[in-house]
Amino acid sequence: MDYILQGLYQALRLLVHGDPYIYQIAWLSVKVAAAALLISLAFGVPLGATIALTRFPGRRLAVALLNTGMGVPPVVVGLVVALFLWSNGPLGFLNLMYTVRGMIVAQVVIGLPIVAGLSMAALQQLDPSFRLQIMALGAGRLRTFAYLMREIRIPLLGAVMAAFGAVMSEVGAVMIVGGNILGQTQVLTTGIVQFVDMGDYARAIALATVLMIMVIAANYALTVIQQRGAGAVGAPLSRTRLTKYS
Repeated sequence: MDYILQGLYQALRLLVHGDPYIYQIAWLSVKVAAAALLISLAFGVPLGATIALTRFPGRRLAVALLNTGMGVPPVVVGLVVALFLWSNGPLGFLNLMYTVRGMIVAQVVIGLPIVAGLSMAALQQLDPSFRLQIMALGAGRLRTFAYLMREIRIPLLGAVMAAFGAVMSEVGAVMIVGGNILGQTQVLTTGIVQFVDMGDYARAIALATVLMIMVIAANYALTVIQQRGAGAVGAPLSRTRLTKYS
């Protein structure tokens, strides 16, 4: 018990005095996770909407693959991405192995299925005639898409939180693809693993504390936004509301 308290005390000192190494890898963690999350949203939401709202041959297989992608172990993702990014792999010419950009690619492969799968599920829960009603009121494809996104904004924010938590707390994939190189590709999670192996529990606890603070703060902010919009869900559809998307 004493070493735990001592580790917490030393971790607090490192955080208060602004240990440059800790804040360096914390900032790198934020950059990698934020980039991966934005890319996952940009491609995942349209993908989920396409699968949810259209009918095409092989749709059930696409849904099954998307649901499977939500639960693939991160180490498997890291292995597959690494096989593609190795110098003799199909994408080896991009030179992304053991780089920050390669780590972002690995995290996108983790986050995108989560965003797409939860977006798809949220859209499938809407009344099938809902989209037809919107289009009957004069909305085109883009306005219809925008309106549907507004209607599912609460579960969509839940998807953002789930994807952010997945990419921010991921260890295996970024360690395989990034190599956990000190000062270059080491992030909070891989740093924790390294310091535990080294027996430096103070730094490990400090990194864990920073990681938890960041995750809690981000999820709290998203939860506040999510719950503020909860009261508007289910409001009757009208031309007045629709004109916001004109």
